[in-house]
Amino acid sequence: MQPARRFLTDSLGRTLQVPLEPQRIVSLCPSQTETLFALGLEDRIVGRTRYCIHPAPAVDKVPVVGGTKKVDAALIAQLNPDLIIAQKEENTPAIVEELSAIAPVYVTKVESYAEALESIRRLGEVTGRLPQAEALIEKIDAAFAALPPTTSPIPVLYLIWRKPYMAAGQGTFIHSLLTRLGWDNVAASLPGRYPALDQPERLAPTCVLLSTEPYPFSEKHFPELQRYWPQAHLVVVRGDYFSWYGVRMLEAAPYLQRLQKELQRLTLS
Repeated sequence: MQPARRFLTDSLGRTLQVPLEPQRIVSLCPSQTETLFALGLEDRIVGRTRYCIHPAPAVDKVPVVGGTKKVDAALIAQLNPDLIIAQKEENTPAIVEELSAIAPVYVTKVESYAEALESIRRLGEVTGRLPQAEALIEKIDAAFAALPPTTSPIPVLYLIWRKPYMAAGQGTFIHSLLTRLGWDNVAASLPGRYPALDQPERLAPTCVLLSTEPYPFSEKHFPELQRYWPQAHLVVVRGDYFSWYGVRMLEAAPYLQRLQKELQRLTLS
């Protein structure tokens, strides 16, 4: 007897026929894998990417099916999933198309704080864990409500890469958080979501935020950056708290509140 199925529309507007209660899930996005565990689905996740490292050590028992940009389709087929969950920014259209021959591929999209919460709701809906997802959304929203915007916007630059320097720009979850904190993202005027800084000295940030991922910035990079922004405050920040949406946002909220206070102190001193 075939399990009950239903039609759902994913974040890309694609209508899929998915199981009412999926039993074998492959997740191809680290922050979503962590969130699926938080929704109580740890026994149903049968595949993950090598970058899906949380929650440790529970996630270690789940087979690795490749990275986010290159997966082993044959291995995924052997795992016999009844649902594959992908993410627009992390996974390519080619991956979605290839894996759609194996199982329904439900794609989410996160480019803002609001879409981050919506993606949690969607994960809950597609996996049969909607009440748990709505409870998690309520907790996250309450945690972020404690983040009052800075009264005087601080011009900031959020770097994600080196050689070339790349920043988080418009249309990204990171930009949405910077704005929510009351900061002025100086890279927002540049073309592209993650623009390369061909002439970094032309930007005038008061604070330069150096993300620990995807490029592992640290204080050792301060001297080279001070050549471009000698008057700016350089601050190393946890990249996961700015770019991992989902359940990680619960941990991120108090961290961002402390960082908000630190930047206010630096710019007022």
